[in-house]
Amino acid sequence: MYMLDTNICIYVLQNRSKNLRHRFKVTKYLCISSVTYAELCFGIENGTPSLKDARWEQLDVFIRCLHVEALDWNAGRHYGRLRAWLKEQGKPIGNNDLFIASHAQSMGAVLVTNNMKEFSRVPDLTVENWV
Repeated sequence: MYMLDTNICIYVLQNRSKNLRHRFKVTKYLCISSVTYAELCFGIENGTPSLKDARWEQLDVFIRCLHVEALDWNAGRHYGRLRAWLKEQGKPIGNNDLFIASHAQSMGAVLVTNNMKEFSRVPDLTVENWV
């Protein structure tokens, strides 16, 4: 199971990488966190007003190709442990990245991201970069 980070979703939506597009098409179980979905929605709402309708349509087509996973109690438990550990280590990461990492961990998913620097701080998180 592969969970896509927000930056990977944006690259797919913008068709920025043939390799990424190919991996997206041939990988069996792809999902995103509801946190990633929320970030994508914010990007549309905060973007160019004249492009909103087209971007919403594009996002609707995109999410039909994968699963949007909701945060649950298990993800919350992972979040609490991970946030406390990162704070103790003096290695905090952004709040949304923390939620996404915790969510991927709780599901046993591989997190696909182009933000290796941030996510490499998370212990026991399997991370791949498809870009």
